[in-house]
Amino acid sequence: MTTRVYLVDDHRLFLSGVRAELADQFDIVGGAYDVDTAISEIRGYGPDVVLIDVHMPDGGGIAVVQAVGETNPDVRFLALSVSDQAEDVIAMIRAGARGYVTKTIDPPELAEAIRRIHAGDAVFSPRLAGFVLDAFAGAIPTAEDPELDQLTSREKDVLRLIARGYAYKQVARKLEISIKTVETHVSSVLRKLQLSNRHELARWASHRRIV
Repeated sequence: MTTRVYLVDDHRLFLSGVRAELADQFDIVGGAYDVDTAISEIRGYGPDVVLIDVHMPDGGGIAVVQAVGETNPDVRFLALSVSDQAEDVIAMIRAGARGYVTKTIDPPELAEAIRRIHAGDAVFSPRLAGFVLDAFAGAIPTAEDPELDQLTSREKDVLRLIARGYAYKQVARKLEISIKTVETHVSSVLRKLQLSNRHELARWASHRRIV
């Protein structure tokens, strides 16, 4: 089944360009130039993924993500913005977005980001992932979650990175360990948490507000 995508951006020319680039790969169910229309139509259409600008009048992308999240929690949001400021990235993720990429992204990369968001991954432009990691470092509440208590400190480090969309090679580089060691840790985490794959792991982490 084709992924159903909704577009939100107050720059009409940009929105038209994105629609043209994605129309042959996704079912573009609608688009809006303002916050109120976006909230109403997203609630009505129930798309799989919403591609949304951050800075718009009347609360911008944050207002849309928060409002829709209250009524349609299954809708996933991918922020697409000219801004690469840490405060914008963190604010959107705290509001409920599953990813954040900048408008310099190539069309094929954007399409892949949408697919990954739909599959349950968290997706960030490489430079922006560090902001999220730094902001949420230490956010796993080990003392009050028996499932997380099963994990070692290193397994939790790997969990955070995998849940936020890092590839094994990137995790290995970030933690200064081998790819084989990353694979071993991921297998151990999946076994302890009784999950089948990294997509389930991302959803599990999102539910606990780890991502």
